[in-house]
Amino acid sequence: MPAEFRRALAYLVPYWQRLALVVLLSGLNTALSLTLPYLSKTLVDSALIGRSLPALYSTVTLFALASAAGFALTAIIGLRYTRVSADVLFDMRLAVYQHLLRLSPRFYARTPLGDILARVNNDVGEIQRVAAESLLAWVGNALFLVGSIAAMLWLDLRLAFAGLALVPVAAWVLARTRVALTGHIKAMREASAAIGSFLIETIQAVRLIVTSNAQARESERFRATNATFVRALMSMQLWSYLSGSAPGLVLSAGYVLVFVYGGSRVIAETLTLGTFIAFMAYYMRLFQPVQALMGLYSSLATVRVSLARVHELLDTPPDVVEAPNPQRLTGVEGAIEFDRVSVDLGRGQILRAVSFAVAPGETVALVGPSGSGKSTIADLLVRLLDPDEGMVRLDGVDLKSLSLEDLRRHVVLVDQEPALLHASIEENVRYARPDAADEEIRRAVSAAGADEIIARLPDGLRTIVGERGAALSAGERQRVAIARALLTSPAVLVLDEPTAALDPISERQVLAGYERAMRGRTTVLITHHLSLASAADRVVVLGERGILEEGEPAALQARGGAFTALFATASRTS
Repeated sequence: MPAEFRRALAYLVPYWQRLALVVLLSGLNTALSLTLPYLSKTLVDSALIGRSLPALYSTVTLFALASAAGFALTAIIGLRYTRVSADVLFDMRLAVYQHLLRLSPRFYARTPLGDILARVNNDVGEIQRVAAESLLAWVGNALFLVGSIAAMLWLDLRLAFAGLALVPVAAWVLARTRVALTGHIKAMREASAAIGSFLIETIQAVRLIVTSNAQARESERFRATNATFVRALMSMQLWSYLSGSAPGLVLSAGYVLVFVYGGSRVIAETLTLGTFIAFMAYYMRLFQPVQALMGLYSSLATVRVSLARVHELLDTPPDVVEAPNPQRLTGVEGAIEFDRVSVDLGRGQILRAVSFAVAPGETVALVGPSGSGKSTIADLLVRLLDPDEGMVRLDGVDLKSLSLEDLRRHVVLVDQEPALLHASIEENVRYARPDAADEEIRRAVSAAGADEIIARLPDGLRTIVGERGAALSAGERQRVAIARALLTSPAVLVLDEPTAALDPISERQVLAGYERAMRGRTTVLITHHLSLASAADRVVVLGERGILEEGEPAALQARGGAFTALFATASRTS
């Protein structure tokens, strides 16, 4: 059994009892189906040729009862299996989703979003489709195939050997086509993922495309991407057809042997007509499960490719792993220490042997040119990343030894581009603390300087912000995110460009809220604004070589070093 299928079996183990019941009912249903061809022998030999009305009535009654019972069992089996297969595949999709939540920004920086979504939606969806539609049919067909062969051997051994003579040839044809089919399925999956990546990338950049008059160019690129997909799809469909139909075509030649050989024996009166009719009923029904099982291979080949793509995602090791017995945090003072921290995100070291400390309750501003590692420091503080070298400590304890849940409850990050859900403002603020009281929500909104914004909105806090907060301005989205952070009352607040999208008046309102809300709390402030950096207790200036200088803002300005040069450059380019 291929490794992909062996790994998939782990998802079936919790449901083995429910699956066993389905298999048991399928076996009973198959047994009922196998009685129907044999009843034709009784009908011909005993009722019709024997001219017996009681045999006719009893045979027809048994036929009707078996048919009705088979119909009921088919419905019950189908419904029960559909439910258990849905549960099994949800477990797989949940495992993928939970694993994605553990992966670091490094993974998302190098992996197209369209490819991720294709694996979670399309590949798992394909596995679910085959599991729901094909595997149950495989069980029924396999049982019917075995039972039919046994019945044919029991009815007439020589006739059965004649009818089954071409099965090895059909198996050889299947083996010749399956390898090519797997390669074409993989190519089709990759082409489909490329379309998804293209659509996500271009829809997110729709403003750039329109303002650059690039609509026609992107449409042609879309056409070329789709053409690649269509070619891969057509190749996959051709080989799928060949793998499913060519072996069946070989088997259909067996009809000729059965008719000629069986018919000649009936004429010679060495085989009864009823036996021949029953045999033909089994043999003609035999062709359908054989063809279905051979056609199922194309589905299993598709599933194998999809499983490999899903397992490739699951096998991506997370950069951040919680310690086996993490240290729980009961209280946090807020002392932060970076001890010779180095980080490489794949394009050269972003941070190189960076060391600095933040005292409890102190506000430290991190400034520096783009690419100097400021946002990387923010990711390190909430363990979205771990340092390649060195150590980050909270209250003297290595972050790697702390409980992730506790760390992220006491150290809260507000991103430069905050994530908002398609929900109300209140629900977005409450997201980090679902149990927060209404009064706490209002205080957090006020502390973030969002009171006037809420008052202007028609539904107030119940206003729906739209997809990714599209119904709000950039500044409004920022203040909702700040309110969400303040609601958790963290010991350490990490602000990555918290006022980048705010006008001067709004910036002053938010800063006033910070002064009230963050008094006595440790704050790490990443900013390009001189006014914001100047309000900090201390400034750390980052550059390509690590920390260039640090100290009180006034002292750094008076020194006329890297801090002064950074903002002098910014003022000249603004």
